Amino acid sequence: MAQGDDPTRDSAPDLQILGDQITLQPRSYVEARRHDGQEEPLLHNMARFRSEPLQFLREVSLYVSGTGWRAYDNVIGQPIFYSGFSEQMKNAVVSAPLLQTRISQLADRRLEIEEKEGWLRKDDKDYVTKKAQRRAVIESSIQEVAEKMTNDMICKFESKTFIRGAYYLVTQLLTRAYHQGIHVSSEEVLRLRKVAEVAEKKKQSIIFLPSHRSHVDYVSMQLICYRLGLALPVVVAGDNLNFPIVGSFLQHAGAMWIRRSFGNDTLYTTLVQAYIDTLLQGGYNFECFIEGGRSRTGKLLSPKFGILSFILDSLLSGRVEDAVICPVSCQYDKVIETEGYVTELLGVPKKKENLADFLSGGSSVLSLRLGRVDVRFHEPWSLRKYIDEQLTKLTPSPGALRLDVKTPENAAIKQKLLRTMGYKVLSDINNVSVVMPTALIGTVLLTLRGRGVGKSELMRRIEWLIARVGAKGGRVAHFGNAPLSDVVERGLEVLGKDLVGVVQGLAEPTYYAVDRFQLSFYRNMTIHLFISEALVSASMYTRVKLGGGPAHQEISYTALREQVLFLSSLFRGEFIFPGEGLAVNLEKTLVGLEDDRVVDLKRDEQGHILSIGLADEERAAGRENYDFYCFLIWPFIESSWLAAVSLMGLTPPLGLKDGASIWIDVAKAQNTAQLLGKTLYHQGDLSYFEAVNKETLKNSYQRFEEEGIVYAVKSRDPKVPPRLRLAFEWMPSRDPSSGALQPSGKLWNFIERIASSRREGKNRRDGATVSTRVLRLVDTVGAKLFEDATSPQSKAEAKLNDEEAAKLKRAIKEERRRRRLEGRAHL
Repeated sequence: MAQGDDPTRDSAPDLQILGDQITLQPRSYVEARRHDGQEEPLLHNMARFRSEPLQFLREVSLYVSGTGWRAYDNVIGQPIFYSGFSEQMKNAVVSAPLLQTRISQLADRRLEIEEKEGWLRKDDKDYVTKKAQRRAVIESSIQEVAEKMTNDMICKFESKTFIRGAYYLVTQLLTRAYHQGIHVSSEEVLRLRKVAEVAEKKKQSIIFLPSHRSHVDYVSMQLICYRLGLALPVVVAGDNLNFPIVGSFLQHAGAMWIRRSFGNDTLYTTLVQAYIDTLLQGGYNFECFIEGGRSRTGKLLSPKFGILSFILDSLLSGRVEDAVICPVSCQYDKVIETEGYVTELLGVPKKKENLADFLSGGSSVLSLRLGRVDVRFHEPWSLRKYIDEQLTKLTPSPGALRLDVKTPENAAIKQKLLRTMGYKVLSDINNVSVVMPTALIGTVLLTLRGRGVGKSELMRRIEWLIARVGAKGGRVAHFGNAPLSDVVERGLEVLGKDLVGVVQGLAEPTYYAVDRFQLSFYRNMTIHLFISEALVSASMYTRVKLGGGPAHQEISYTALREQVLFLSSLFRGEFIFPGEGLAVNLEKTLVGLEDDRVVDLKRDEQGHILSIGLADEERAAGRENYDFYCFLIWPFIESSWLAAVSLMGLTPPLGLKDGASIWIDVAKAQNTAQLLGKTLYHQGDLSYFEAVNKETLKNSYQRFEEEGIVYAVKSRDPKVPPRLRLAFEWMPSRDPSSGALQPSGKLWNFIERIASSRREGKNRRDGATVSTRVLRLVDTVGAKLFEDATSPQSKAEAKLNDEEAAKLKRAIKEERRRRRLEGRAHL
């Protein structure tokens, strides 16, 4: 690669954290390859017990006694790791005015119930005394419950001896799995330390908001903060990880445990808010994952607003003055859990975490060589300043707002703040993310036509992709002046033969995707950079797929804009789009594609774009760059099409009594869509097996609910699962004599709109099969859903009770009002 084309040329050098060592890595650095057939030791400066028992014991003693930087004494941030920290934190939480007010309110509610039930009688001469005594008993009981909940939840930074030993143990394990260590940007780390110094003086918290692809994310963050002398953050963790031994270890290393669902438990909700208030008031660093759970698909998930809403409420209420937000990107050469993700996405239920699996999984990790972890820190920003800026945009007089008062208007403003903040953080994460060599390889292999690719062609396309990443403002992991063949070889070694195969004995080694489903995880790490080009290309495909000459394949600007708008709305919950607005972004994307000679633009005399077609240069090159953008988005279009087709199966069979008012279990409907997809793939009506992935289907169903295509209800009874049904105006018709589903109506037109951007090809039969055989299959699996819903075991759940019906009516009305106010494009 020419030096002038190196997208990393202007970036600061990396720091490599490997065991005890911090090494400055110039941007062009690639670890020297050995040619003597021997492997490099996994840990360059950490002794192993078997080979060097005395040196091993010496190193352990250095950590436990706290020698040099290992002492973790002069950290930047508030004091942590001292005896009595947990008790002090617990007392601060349970005595918080917010929590005490809630306990008093709960006691009042209980007293009201007891009065109604006759336990307390107002005509009793000792009524006032008995009520006061009873209140004291109730408040004491609730206080005990709150103290127990607090003790179970809070992080316990108690012992420096413990954290020194924990650092040593975890570093030993992590560097055996990721043998090239953790890489961070020297510039970003220096900036972060300066911000931390200012935050310490102001007694403000740094709130780290990392992307979440692996359990290694929070381990890496703790190791980085420890090694660089920053106060460890308190990390929000789901209580599913709080199993024996491991749970206690994590809690003493930084984890705070929260339930996966709070339900209607107002005491617990208030307790979480009080704890977060206490942490932010004290200036303790904090960390939570904005996506909620780990991404099983490789790309960023939509933001989850649970913990963010608590943080926002702390500031909006005035209980906390300010906090510093630091978005963080965590990238990997290879993610340990991807194989497990694939089984989950294919419908295998996730196993509950337990100690046996943890130990057996941990032992296998020790033998892996997964490359490196790359952690990047966005420039931190003041949350208070951001809130003030947004409120100025949202209301003409932000100073007059009393957001601590609960009103529908305030709730709408808070929701708007949450959404804009959530998507800003995701955008910041994308902006600092680096593209790893494995992501480059996975992207190229899954965006080429044909069974495989020769090594020279693979390297040529990777070089093109590196240039495109740089042109889009992205960053590639540092390997600048190293031979591209070395970079590719290393990436292939990390991915392994289970993901990428090679056929030897040919004119040149030929590589092919063995596990396309798992490899798509790495391709999805790059898609955010090219989402605009992908949507434009897929929209153009509505004409390109028709064939004929160049003029016949041109698409008018109006038609292109309408299809881009449709697809953008369809994938609103799937991708993070640029914030400039559709018109500006579309214009910029088209001009960029024109400059790259992928498309030709025809303009009128005023310079307005009239039509778009493929450039002659792109046709001469076999459409390879245009196809690249299409291949990125096609699996997602296929998945949305599959989800939409599955909705046809929610049409009640003819003759079913009260069929239109029967509700279907959401999980069963989505599982049926996945079963339908697997069948269609093996029968040739689905091009991409990735389209059956559970996460994307779930996102599609969520979009359909947001748009009012389906209605969904959640019962207050935890034993009753969420249910859905098609909205009446979207309900397909049936042939009155045969009962067959008819390929017509609003839902069918919607399906056809998605299908117009689907990939054509020999792997799928088109035309009448979709409206005949595919619909028959949809009807067959749909009939099973209604059969299950009306069975004696499920009959009570198939109908809404009066409370649920009233709640649904209000929700539909509110959703329609919200959509009108937003004024956004809809399906």
